[in-house]
Amino acid sequence: MTAFLTFPLTGNRLAMLIVCASLAGCGSMSSFTSDTFKPYVPEVVQGNFVSKEQRQAISLGMARAQVKDILGTPLVTSLFHADRWDYAFSIRRQGVPPQSFQLTVFFKGDVVASVEGGDLPSESEFVERLVQQRQAASVPNLQASEEDLKKFPVQKASGDAPVSAPLPASYPPLEPTPR
Repeated sequence: MTAFLTFPLTGNRLAMLIVCASLAGCGSMSSFTSDTFKPYVPEVVQGNFVSKEQRQAISLGMARAQVKDILGTPLVTSLFHADRWDYAFSIRRQGVPPQSFQLTVFFKGDVVASVEGGDLPSESEFVERLVQQRQAASVPNLQASEEDLKKFPVQKASGDAPVSAPLPASYPPLEPTPR
């Protein structure tokens, strides 16, 4: 009967200890910034990238095979709209704003009738957009002054040259010994 009466008291003490530890942990969270713990965001690339140079290579009257050679296989083709090829591209990278581009090629018969799409970047412009600009970190001073060197004790032998640690008399074998 006495064990039953002391158990709730022990449970209360344990609960109080957990609450105090939690509050102490919350007080130390002020040293963390929002950049301390960042989740990993995978790079997501979807579609076919079409550059400004590729767009300029497409002209009215080109055959479907020529367009496919220049732009690649279209991302979207429809049985209901066989005269339309859609090229869409999107990329999301951590630290870089998401980018999306689209281009639509319309055919009349087997030749290009029109090309529609937004402003496409050149290949070099696209690569520049993907580069994440990092702040240059300050490089610490890697030179030690004479005062800094004097802080470390140096053992000297009979001469002026410092003494290094003695070499071991034997070394362990490189290969295991057969049994």
